[in-house]
Amino acid sequence: MKLTILGGGGFRVPLVYGALLGDRGEGRVTRVVLHDLDPQRLSAVTRVLAEQAAQVPDAPRVTATTDLDEALRGADFVFSAIRVGGLEGRANDERVALAEGVLGQETVGAGGIAYGLRTVPVAVDIARRVARLAPDAWVINFTNPAGLVTEAMSRHLGDRVIGICDSPVGLGRRIARVLGVKNPAEAWIDYVGLNHLGWVRGLRVAGRDELPRLLADPALLGSFEEGKLFGPDWLKSLGAIPNEYLHYYYFNREAVQAYQEAERTRGAFLRDQQARFYDEMTDPDAQALASWDRTRAEREATYMAENRETAGVGERDADDLSGGYEKVALALMRAIARDERTTLILNVRNQSTLSVLDNDAVIEVPCLVDANGAHPVAVDPLPDHATGLVCSVKAVEREVLAAAESGSRATAVKAFALHPLVDSVNVARRLVDGYTAVHPGLAYLV
Repeated sequence: MKLTILGGGGFRVPLVYGALLGDRGEGRVTRVVLHDLDPQRLSAVTRVLAEQAAQVPDAPRVTATTDLDEALRGADFVFSAIRVGGLEGRANDERVALAEGVLGQETVGAGGIAYGLRTVPVAVDIARRVARLAPDAWVINFTNPAGLVTEAMSRHLGDRVIGICDSPVGLGRRIARVLGVKNPAEAWIDYVGLNHLGWVRGLRVAGRDELPRLLADPALLGSFEEGKLFGPDWLKSLGAIPNEYLHYYYFNREAVQAYQEAERTRGAFLRDQQARFYDEMTDPDAQALASWDRTRAEREATYMAENRETAGVGERDADDLSGGYEKVALALMRAIARDERTTLILNVRNQSTLSVLDNDAVIEVPCLVDANGAHPVAVDPLPDHATGLVCSVKAVEREVLAAAESGSRATAVKAFALHPLVDSVNVARRLVDGYTAVHPGLAYLV
């Protein structure tokens, strides 16, 4: 079985390959094709993968190419993990927004809109190529903003594109752990929303909802990442546990101030950190896997550092540093390829799951997965406060898609201006001016 990884020179690709190395069943991936526009990055990641596979018999064969059509042709699965504009682009997204006093985070607020505007045209081109060159392939989208990009690709691939994110899985795992659930995989997580904008409303074990027990115990509630980040009182008021990215909405002023006062933005930190790694990989004597692992550990430990500082939270717990999106990807691929039925929280088309959104809107929700793909399960309606946020942000996503399709600068301004975290139409206009000045990929906006 052939797996193509777009963004194959990306830093997190070894996580995916490591998961594949542990998969020994029938119907497993036997060939991995890495595609990237940067030959140096491809070379570096290929070295890491070779060291990972050194002691593994029958490891999937790895090849690398800069030819997109060659990479896609005949693929069974396509993992899309591209970063249009690179980490320099992310750093610019943050810098331009913060100069206007608004959030520039990668997927939330102005930064997420800018990233979406330059990513959607590329993602749509990929979707069209997949439909032509590998019409039977399943596309698993890692590319942020994951929900927005998945929806853009679904207009050309239908339900054969599925978006994934490890945030809901990590949240459910932390809640289960603090509640003493012996096997978190046996817990049913009642979660719904958009990507990076969802809430856990229940966690059922053997048919019993254990979340009320957590919400009623302030000490227990304050003992894990989200409890520390949001505070037990706020979580009790919500009656739910929000995805960590909702910290940017509920504590926006504090988050913006922390980012403005930080020595470097997250994007600038990752840009500099990964540049050192890729530069080190130009040395033929460098220990590729060891260098990658050190860099990864530092990356994970500093995740959302500014938010934790704002909340007065210390370093991340060791149990939260292991990532997880590669496990979601492998579980999804196995369920489809082998008909190993499972339940995963995924980004898929709404169908009729949330009545406040149309059928084609991509949402993040538990899905039953089998050989025919991912099928969203029925969920209870969101409370009014969450419905308002979801509808508002989905409306912004639709304006981003319209701007990307039409090339309309006015529609791009509208997308920024309608976002809950952008407080002025004049700010939205200046954001578009600022982003088009630093991003060649936005030259299409006229």
